[in-house]
Amino acid sequence: MPTPAQRRFAAHRDADCGGDDVDRIVGLELGADDYLPKPGNPRELVARIRAVLRRRGDMPAAAPQPEKASQRFGVCELDFGSRVLRRDDGEQVLTSGEFALLSVFLRHAGQPLSRDRLLSLTQGRDAEPFERSIDVTVSRLRRLIEADPKKPRHLQTVWGVGYVFVVDA
Repeated sequence: MPTPAQRRFAAHRDADCGGDDVDRIVGLELGADDYLPKPGNPRELVARIRAVLRRRGDMPAAAPQPEKASQRFGVCELDFGSRVLRRDDGEQVLTSGEFALLSVFLRHAGQPLSRDRLLSLTQGRDAEPFERSIDVTVSRLRRLIEADPKKPRHLQTVWGVGYVFVVDA
């Protein structure tokens, strides 16, 4: 979600369309990876996108390349191909956010992970101040995988750090 400063810059940029030095510098200072002034050349845009993708080494978990087809933990099994969580009592198709976060937890089982690190691994971005999306997704996952979400065995809180996933609790 853009900050107020980013929204103001976007409004200014769209109204001006000039692409002068000040606009490019402000855009880059606000966090843009690149700047393409209007009118843009479509081939240049594609070339710039490809360059960014080449530089980006670690892709977010939303599109993982799993080493195995599924992983079992407790009474659950996550199917990486279909994004289905199977339990003894049925199946649940996970949202993209739930799947990405559970995949990261399974790949980093036993390692305490901060909210910032989880956000980086699942969405490829840094956390904003007061970011709570990870906490909300953890809460939803606990309702799906835990026998008692109020007393989690697998998805545990590490106070002052973040969360840790325990495969065989």
